[in-house]
Amino acid sequence: MAYDEFSSTESLRRNVFQRLKTRFILRGAKIVRKALRIPGIRAITPDSWYLRAIYRIHTGKRLHLHPPRGFNEKIQWLKLYRRDPSFERFVDKLAVREYVAETIGAEHLVPHIAGPWRRVEEIDFDALPERFVLKCNHDSGGVVICADKSRFDREEARRKLARNLKKNFYWPAREPSYRHIKPLILCEEYLEDDSEAGLRDYKVYVFNGKARFILVCSRRFTSKEGLHVTFYDLDWKKLPFRQKLPTEEAPEPRPEGLAKIVEFSERLARPFLFARVDFYVNRGRIYFGEITLYPTAGLELFVPDEWEEEIGAMLDLNARRDDAKK
Repeated sequence: MAYDEFSSTESLRRNVFQRLKTRFILRGAKIVRKALRIPGIRAITPDSWYLRAIYRIHTGKRLHLHPPRGFNEKIQWLKLYRRDPSFERFVDKLAVREYVAETIGAEHLVPHIAGPWRRVEEIDFDALPERFVLKCNHDSGGVVICADKSRFDREEARRKLARNLKKNFYWPAREPSYRHIKPLILCEEYLEDDSEAGLRDYKVYVFNGKARFILVCSRRFTSKEGLHVTFYDLDWKKLPFRQKLPTEEAPEPRPEGLAKIVEFSERLARPFLFARVDFYVNRGRIYFGEITLYPTAGLELFVPDEWEEEIGAMLDLNARRDDAKK
């Protein structure tokens, strides 16, 4: 057989094998995904196995833990090997308010209106103001916003909050700091922004106590495309990486008090090797949003691909963290 003919045949075999391998992996991933939704199977699956499985399902890549290289691999590593019961205080949206008041001042807390409540039946909607925000202290994405009480669907709000109260946010992605939080509902003041982009979130990524870049969330409720996420450096230059959601084409306006936002994020992130600290700016005042230790559960890669490891290199897992203020 001539060399060219052999080479062509070998190439064909490799292509067929790769297609079969891909089909097998995809089919296997679907089976695993369905299996892990069964509570009994999910409960008995060791955390390391579970994280390897969902990392493959969500990213299509193998999870490297010894050592981890990419940013999201390091987030998975932190879930497994940096478990600290005291971190519960920082991710509990009610308990963290005391820490924020002690660290940067109570004036940077979104005003608390009512609650907490253990059950939706305890909420007296008639006693609440015309505009307000309801949220659970133990989850992500469980916010109920009332911008106009005359159009507010109380029954839908009750259903959503009741569903969220039943969830344990640890199980879907093995985020250990959420496991033992007692679910509660709280009510906060509604922060208004009349701009086209709506109220923006400024999410500061802090590595080993040092702020490195900021994620801006905009158009959450104001565009057909939905939420836009755009990354900036600390000098407010747009960065050349993104995640899966759309980004803003035009530069975002530089927020008032950017230097203070960075300072506050570093102070609040002092107890951690890594944390993302979120803020709002409303009518010239900086408000704390939340502390997140595992952004997107460590399951959403940065693109282009090289940035996953570039950003991962910013986090030194062997560094000493400061002790949390008791």
